[in-house]
Amino acid sequence: MTDTTTPSAPDGAANPLRDPRDRRLPLIAGPSSMVMFGVTGDLAKKKLLPAIYDLTHRGLLPPSFGLVGYGRRDWSDEDFAQYVKESVSEHTRTGFDESVFEQLRGGLRFVKGTFDDSAAFEKLTEVVGELDRTRGTGGNHAFYLSIPPAAFPQVCSQLAESGLNTAQDGSWRRVVIEKPFGHDLASARELNDVVEQVFRPEDVFRIDHYLGKETVQNILALRFSNQLFEPIWNASYVDHVQITMAEDIGIGSRAGYYDGIGTARDVIQNHLLQLLALTAMEEPISFEAADLRAEKEKVLSAVQLPDDLAAHTARGQYVAGWQGGTEVRSYLEEDGIEEDSTTETFAAMRLDIATRRWAGVPFYLRAGKRLGRRVTEIAVVFKRAPFLPFRSTDTADLGQNAIVIRVQPDEGVTMRFGSKVPGTQMEVRDVTMDFAYGMNFTEESPEAYERLILDMLLGDPPLFPRQKEVELSWQILDPVIEFWAEHLDPAPYRPGTWGPETAHEMLARDGRTWRRP
Repeated sequence: MTDTTTPSAPDGAANPLRDPRDRRLPLIAGPSSMVMFGVTGDLAKKKLLPAIYDLTHRGLLPPSFGLVGYGRRDWSDEDFAQYVKESVSEHTRTGFDESVFEQLRGGLRFVKGTFDDSAAFEKLTEVVGELDRTRGTGGNHAFYLSIPPAAFPQVCSQLAESGLNTAQDGSWRRVVIEKPFGHDLASARELNDVVEQVFRPEDVFRIDHYLGKETVQNILALRFSNQLFEPIWNASYVDHVQITMAEDIGIGSRAGYYDGIGTARDVIQNHLLQLLALTAMEEPISFEAADLRAEKEKVLSAVQLPDDLAAHTARGQYVAGWQGGTEVRSYLEEDGIEEDSTTETFAAMRLDIATRRWAGVPFYLRAGKRLGRRVTEIAVVFKRAPFLPFRSTDTADLGQNAIVIRVQPDEGVTMRFGSKVPGTQMEVRDVTMDFAYGMNFTEESPEAYERLILDMLLGDPPLFPRQKEVELSWQILDPVIEFWAEHLDPAPYRPGTWGPETAHEMLARDGRTWRRP
């Protein structure tokens, strides 16, 4: 259905910068500010602050934008501005420009305080009010909680007591929450109760940065803008689906966060289940937030775990060895890790979807650290042709057709199919047809946080999962985590491989093998 309506402004005049159908100019955020808790952390330094600068550089944030840092450091506004400058100089995607930074600098403020410091929150109230008067932020303020979930109750309580959560005169107040959204279903519900006591559900933006990646959004474009794929995107033609998120690094300095959490909670509960939902969902009636989320939730509601979790799940932990010509330590030898830790650094599982479209098609998810290479991809593997009019030797090197969506690092799509080898004999082998973002579009893909921060400031929520999605994903994962805790210790695997042997046996039982990216 084509949208032919024209958005109207309160005075009857349409603003082309606010019309999502108008492609002549990009959508830009309106007057607003962001208050960032945890502004001195790695995420803010390497991702959030550079994303805000890059949005400014691209002209997507207005001059009437303010950024307030909140933290324990004894900084003046100038000290904070210098910190922001150093962060964006080192990590900017669009290149550092002094004149662009000067525009941003005018709205930079810093408030010193702890999460239980009521006086500091009173000062914060004064600062955002000053930005309204001097910067023209219009009473529109977002609060970015880049902090441990355990601190959410304190911060939310302080925001409520100071009145910062309450919008007035047509303005808005929003809160941004970074994953993890709890560590199980019960804690996710407790966390949501805390936040929604202070903010309305529609004002809560849960960030899963994977959903901001261009290639993840391209799953929707690939499926629903092309007649080529949809007729075969079902159980009649698809044999199975593999979703892989592999890293070739260890845990680095993340021991304090990672140990006790593990790979399944860290990335399968959010990133990989979101990729599964986008791959398996039905076509929404529109890309409005409610319609898109409804289809994703239907898929997650239909996910079923196998009866035998010992046979159809696997977990592992990397041991010492060599990777890329460098000797690396085992997980248990990493700084800050207990010598008897059973936290997994690799996780794999089979999931089934009880719908007509996907009945009988297994979805295999795997993720881990110290694997063969860094790659995130979705491989839709098709059934073999029911009849081949060739001699068996002609197709000995022919595999199964596949569509592979590469999320990172080489963003694009690959199609694998059979073709005759030039020569006098009939010999059919696999060949690939490749689409790469970097070779087909002149504009570099923005960082995921750029897209998500801009969408949050615009109040555009389709890329942000709501609480029901979070709860459904924990309902899928919790039984697996509980089973592992009681029955399944992590199996060892060497760095540079693709996980423990138990993961390969898991697919072998189904007569399949893992794809080597």
